Amino acid sequence: MNFQTTQPNERPIAVFDSGVGGISVLKHIHALLPNEQLLYVADSKYAPYGNKTAQEIQSRCFEIADFLIAKNAKALVVACNTATAAAIDEMRLRYNLPIIGMEPALKPAAAATKNGIIGVLATTGTLKSAQFAALLESYGRNVEVVTQACVGLVECIERGELHTRNTKSLIKQYCAPLLAESADTIVLGCTHYPFVRDVIAEIVGKEVVLIDTGAAVANQLKHRLELENMQSAQLQDALPKKPKVQFWTNSSADNAKQVISQLWGESADVLVF
Repeated sequence: MNFQTTQPNERPIAVFDSGVGGISVLKHIHALLPNEQLLYVADSKYAPYGNKTAQEIQSRCFEIADFLIAKNAKALVVACNTATAAAIDEMRLRYNLPIIGMEPALKPAAAATKNGIIGVLATTGTLKSAQFAALLESYGRNVEVVTQACVGLVECIERGELHTRNTKSLIKQYCAPLLAESADTIVLGCTHYPFVRDVIAEIVGKEVVLIDTGAAVANQLKHRLELENMQSAQLQDALPKKPKVQFWTNSSADNAKQVISQLWGESADVLVF
């Protein structure tokens, strides 16, 4: 299934993550660019990336990018903060197509906070990255930033356990230090975390603003496609055929397709990667 087309602009956009978390970004892209064909790879066998070396993460990104480019992708979205920090510079040197990455939303959080205290929930890999350090240097000077690594939370979401007692317990544990420091704005610094946004909101209260970067990434992708004249030519008022969304996963879990469909919000076409 290579999505071959004689029209370059009708080629698909490819999105990948170290698992199912990037589906949260895919949903923003689908909403903003409803006429685009979409490909998604969930590298769940290797999730999370946070406990891997930069070289290991780069190797995974290259393998997935090669796979998606072979499927005729016109643009790549690295829907993973850790992978973006570890590999996006090398990917942009290696591949000649638009590559959009992620970064924790410290800039909008700094603009949103009223008391100057920002909390960041993220993976260990993201918090240890040079990219995060650079963001702190750029946007954290006039605010206090409290970080919290959320060990085990990605794995809960990978299993589709969004509202279980264990997941809620982990979230409560990880939010507690941020609330103890009076953070009034919390950054969801991993693409998996928007899927438990309602649980986080219930725990931290309505007064705390939650920020993720999915919508910003979709807007950046749209801007790049427009800039390079690569948007699909299908017009909504011309009643186009429904764009195809194809998923792949290398998860060994029996319920992998069920979890992907659960997070996508409808039955998903899932193949083995």
